[in-house]
Parts: sequence; C-alpha cells; structure tokens
Amino acid sequence: MNVKVDTTMKSNSIEGEVRLEGSATEQGFRMPAEWEEQTCVWLVHPHNHETWPGCLDEAKREWEAWRAKLSKVVEVREAGECGIPTNDSWIRDFGPIFVSHPTRGIAGHSFRFNGWGDKYEPRVLDDAVPSAISRRCHMPMWHHDFVLEGGSIDVNGTGTVLTTSQCLESQNRNPHAAQERIESTLRNALGVTNIVWIPGGIKGDDTDGHIDDIARFVSRDTIVALRAPVGHPDHEVLEENWEVLQAARDERGERFQIVALPVPNPIEYEYPADRFGPGGRNMIPASHANFLLSNGTAFVPIFNSGSDDKALEILAKLLPGWNIEGVMARNLVVGLGSLHCLSCHQPK
Repeated sequence: MNVKVDTTMKSNSIEGEVRLEGSATEQGFRMPAEWEEQTCVWLVHPHNHETWPGCLDEAKREWEAWRAKLSKVVEVREAGECGIPTNDSWIRDFGPIFVSHPTRGIAGHSFRFNGWGDKYEPRVLDDAVPSAISRRCHMPMWHHDFVLEGGSIDVNGTGTVLTTSQCLESQNRNPHAAQERIESTLRNALGVTNIVWIPGGIKGDDTDGHIDDIARFVSRDTIVALRAPVGHPDHEVLEENWEVLQAARDERGERFQIVALPVPNPIEYEYPADRFGPGGRNMIPASHANFLLSNGTAFVPIFNSGSDDKALEILAKLLPGWNIEGVMARNLVVGLGSLHCLSCHQPK
C-alpha cells in the first residue's frame, strides 16, 4: 500500500522513512473515530509464553476464531507475516496512532513505548513497530520523544479525547511532563480541542488504567462506561469515573449521554511467582469495554459470564444497524488485555 506524501508538509527522510515535522493538527490531520471506515486492522498472533502462562494454546485458539470473523469485514494484516517482529501481541499500545487528512490521506504517529511504565523487560522490537510499518507501507509519520499507548486514549472524531489521569499522569511514563504538556501533545497530534480526564482503571490491569478497559465512545456524544455493583472490587473507582463523566462536556460544550456497561463477576487466574510477586490467584481485567469497532461490526469480548448477554444487548441498542459479535476471550484476557488491545485499526 502506498500513501501519497504531500510535498507541502514539512518532512525529512531517514533510513527509508518519511518523517513529518510540526503539528499534525495545524496541518489539518485528525484521529478518526473508530466507527469510521477502516482500510485494515493490524494484528500480532499470540506468541509470548510469559504473557499467557499455561494457556497460550487456548489463547491462540480464541484469537484465531476472532481473526476469522474479523477478516470477513476488514483486511487483516499480521505484523509477523509482513516481516515485522515483536516482543508481544499488544499492538494497540505499541503500533502507530493513525491520523487522516481529507486530501492528504493517512499518516501516523510513532510515540515511545516503554512496556507500560517499565513494568517488564525492554520491548525494543515492539517500540520499533511504527517505524517498520512506515517503511513497509511508505507511510509518513511523526516521531515523538514521548510515551503514549494507543489503548490509553479514545476519540469521538470531532474534537474530544477521553483518557485517564492514572495512566497519562503516571510518573513511569513521562515523569517531567505536567498536565499542560500532556494536553498540548494530544492537541497537536490528534486534532482534538477537548480533553476529558477520568480517574482510573480496573484491578488486574497492568497498564495503569487504560481507557479502553473502562469507558469508550460509541458515537460523537455517547460513552459507554463500566459500572460495578457494591461489593465488586472495582465498584469505587468506577463510580468515581461515572461521576466525572456525568459532568463532562464535549467539544461543543454539551453533556454526553453516559450509558452503563456491566462488568463480569471477578475472574481470577493462577499466575506463576515470577509474574506477580509471590504468585497465586490474581484478578484479571475482564471488560466488555475492550471491544473493537470495525466496518459495521462490533467485536465484543465475552467471558462465559452472566454479564455477556446484557453487554451485547446494550451495545446493539447503541449501534443500530451494526452486527454485534461476541468473541470468547476468557483465555486471551489472562494476558491482561483482549480484543481492542490486540488490534490496531488503520482508517481509510
């Protein structure tokens, strides 16, 4: 796939890459909403035994079943098949963040990836994926000396980005960046004018509260957000998030419609000692909010839980005319993420 490079954009060529300069927003680029048309979805096959201890084969089977469904609605590009090696499979977080321009086409942002705040060994291969995609697809790209993961942001396509303070303001990402610099980076890169900050994420999530596990846009003015009953381990933080969202405003100054999405009953997994300190059973971040929207189909993670049918029903009402596809992810989520984390959609 070739992407036309507009010669009016400031750029330079380094090792076969076209590296863009200046503000993407000032040059007319924006990050499209996920429900807008997509050219392809980038995936990485589960392959890291440490990520799925004791259940890698089961996780692969769930992933392959999902990939077969996904390939019916959008072109699937596997990084490995394209000659792009990775340390792990969470391409949402280390892949490019794509932006579009009405006449100049698609470009990307390459942010630094430091393994979700240096929680794991250096992920050198993962960090190099945006550059590899840039070279393979002849795609112009901005490069930033700033840590930002794709799963930590969600946009409505018209000027608002949703994120969490727990993640973006974490000292293990950009320790010297005040909120003002973080907001400036988002505005310059994503074509947004409005930033909605909510407190934090769910237990078991090693990303420090990625937004794609807790609250997602399903239309310009509608957000689905997890709510948990009293007594659930995530009840308190999700109620804090809910209160902030109820008061939030969009880029026009209007309130959002906030719709509750149920949570599964807590799911635990027996991890080895080298993964979580002394080991033992730990809660995993099973969330129906970790869905992928792609070309008229919503792929929603389900977990053989009592909340599955309700979550699918809610999304079906909010996405009329869409195909709502439940995808079993009970083993995939042992790796501490699911469908949205495992995918990186490229807009048309």
